[in-house]
Amino acid sequence: MDFPSSPTRSMSGFKAAVAAAAPVVAAAVIGSLATVPNLVPWYENLAKPSFNPLNGVFGPVWTLLYLLMACAFFRILRCPPSDERRGAIVLFLVQIALNASWSVVFFGLHSPAGGLFVILLLDAAIVATIAALLSVDQVAGWLLAPYLAWVAFATVLNGSIWWLN
Repeated sequence: MDFPSSPTRSMSGFKAAVAAAAPVVAAAVIGSLATVPNLVPWYENLAKPSFNPLNGVFGPVWTLLYLLMACAFFRILRCPPSDERRGAIVLFLVQIALNASWSVVFFGLHSPAGGLFVILLLDAAIVATIAALLSVDQVAGWLLAPYLAWVAFATVLNGSIWWLN
């Protein structure tokens, strides 16, 4: 549903929804295209730590996280234009690009070491993005907290896989 335009909002609801969904959906599609063909036999044959979740856990978790990311980005796109908003948008786009890059490097290139490098950059980018979003819209910033928690866990998992292999 599109709400009447307001001088305090940057984009209409529909335009903001499309703009918010586009980079998130692109990252999800790129991640899936890099991951799915490499689950068997490559990922399946890697040594993994005892706390590695079952493969069936990742899809639902990432679906929820991508929805939360899109909602956070939508809220930012609907905020009044400002330097803080512009910075938050740039950081959001940087972190979502790193998100997609991780799947390509870890799964597509079969590189746990490269994946570890990318995910460490992603951790820092998510922290910076949350800080930037919080300065513009508190709810948007907090919507990314579960994402940060999951990626922090994924960083430990990636490091463990690299170490074991």
